Amino acid sequence: MAESMRGLKRTHRCGTLSKANVGETVTVMGWIQKTRNTGGLIFADLRDRTGLLQIAFNEEKIGKEGFDKAYKLRSEFVVAVVGEVVEREGGVNKNLATGEIEVTAKELRVLSESETPPFPIEEDSKTKEDIRLKYRYLDLRRPDIQRNLMMRSRVTTITRQFLAEEGFLEIETPMLCKSTPEGARDYLVPSRVHPGNFYALPQSPQLFKQLLMCSGYDRYMQIAKCFRDEDLRADRQPEFTQIDMELSFVDEDDVMDVNERLVAKLFKEILDVDIPLPLPRMSWQEAMDRFGSDKPDLRFGMELKNVTDVVKGCGFGVFTGAIEAGGSVRGINVKGQGAMPRKKIDALVEFAKGYGAKGLAYLCVNEDGTFKSSFAKFMSEDELKALVDAMEGEPGDLLLFAADRDKIVFSVLGALRCELAEQLGMLDKSDYRFLWVTDFPLLEWSDEENRFTAMHHPFTMPKEEDWSMIDSDPGKVRARAYDIVLNGCEVGGGSVRIHQDDIQEKMFEVLGFTKEDAYDRFGFLLNAFKYGVPPHAGLAFGLDRLVMLMAKVDSIRDVIAFPKIKDASDLMSDAPNVVDDKQLSELAISIVEAENE
Repeated sequence: MAESMRGLKRTHRCGTLSKANVGETVTVMGWIQKTRNTGGLIFADLRDRTGLLQIAFNEEKIGKEGFDKAYKLRSEFVVAVVGEVVEREGGVNKNLATGEIEVTAKELRVLSESETPPFPIEEDSKTKEDIRLKYRYLDLRRPDIQRNLMMRSRVTTITRQFLAEEGFLEIETPMLCKSTPEGARDYLVPSRVHPGNFYALPQSPQLFKQLLMCSGYDRYMQIAKCFRDEDLRADRQPEFTQIDMELSFVDEDDVMDVNERLVAKLFKEILDVDIPLPLPRMSWQEAMDRFGSDKPDLRFGMELKNVTDVVKGCGFGVFTGAIEAGGSVRGINVKGQGAMPRKKIDALVEFAKGYGAKGLAYLCVNEDGTFKSSFAKFMSEDELKALVDAMEGEPGDLLLFAADRDKIVFSVLGALRCELAEQLGMLDKSDYRFLWVTDFPLLEWSDEENRFTAMHHPFTMPKEEDWSMIDSDPGKVRARAYDIVLNGCEVGGGSVRIHQDDIQEKMFEVLGFTKEDAYDRFGFLLNAFKYGVPPHAGLAFGLDRLVMLMAKVDSIRDVIAFPKIKDASDLMSDAPNVVDDKQLSELAISIVEAENE
């Protein structure tokens, strides 16, 4: 039967005791990890969020009743122990922070018993993730998950302190907002008081933080919950957290400077890693040309080479056809992999098809200097040699080529170089390579909507020198936008905002909004802009992604306390779920069953 604490007060956490405490009487509390019965002695490992501590139960010290209770202890029982800290007699456990000591128990109270858990509470669990997420309250006891969440807490604490010292005010923005669909789908919340009307959960605090700049708050920050109804990936969740900020009377350099110093402080204080400042910068176009991605991973080479001019007159129709259609031919050199088995190359071809490629051309440079290729018969020896030279190919190299529209070529080769780096063990999670990507296109063409859409959002300032092309060639107008990238992940992004009425109105026009549409969606912001708006800019970090990379884990689910799975459901609480008819009636909502297609 569970006992009460009855006035007992914890004096120390398990992992905080050391040889310096030898001779002290302490009270510790936590969960039993495991027990060992040696006959005259019972040993138990006691666990809390700070680590493990060995407890020794000796009948002579604790009495028969206490010893009998210790005999019945099982994994995950919650206990309180009063005892003396002593040096271990059985030798030091070098794998344990408290391995030089143990506590000889004088009193034991079983505060709560436990059923046998459905999986072991241990680091690096091999239990299937869906089982762990169903019993997330047990999964959260695992030391590695606890370390991740404690790291997350430290990140937010240090961030708040740092930004407060930089003059930022922490201001909360609403969770129930107006739906302004331009980007991902909103999560909608029905209004009981206004039947047939809906709030939207915020995809970001963007409009409100710009209004705060209009209101003179100068520097704003918030650890902000955001919501997007979109397909999930390993680094994406339907609800996520941003380190959000906005600054007035600044330009790009000011925003980058404060965030570089924030990043450097976080990595030094939490990981003891020195991040060299200033961070390197690269234009969007250079990133695409060299890495096929606007979030390039700089931990390895394998950069793209544009060989369009080298192969434009060759006899290989796949290459020449792509060039004639306005595309390009580009390749990557996988050093030392010229002997890769055909089966593996075929798997890479299938991988490329998943990114829109019709296929993937390959050329192996044999150790004797000869070539083995999927297209060698269509090209002369001199043409093949010129291609290998352009790719800086050497004996033993594998050359892979994509030929199509630039967008597809970049997508295919950008993903392929990262896949190969993963397969070849080239990715060091302790090597942190930051980069600013700048000068993004202001707009991108949407085939689905048959119009230009904003690459970031409709309030991003265009580069002044490009604005004259907004009517003649809008796709060439660059934005004053910037992303901060770490090891192939975009961990933050922002821009200088539009603060002039004429530019904002023209931006809406290019995006296909009538003036009425613009005011219907964003009228509260546009009206505020009539009353004196300062130049302003901002940035938001994805807190979940940043902590994921700092913790060296592969999924943001491992740094979020209660995450969703790929279909946006919660296995533990069984959300989302049906609600009572009475609730629906109060909201003036009826459920219509979807027709089977």
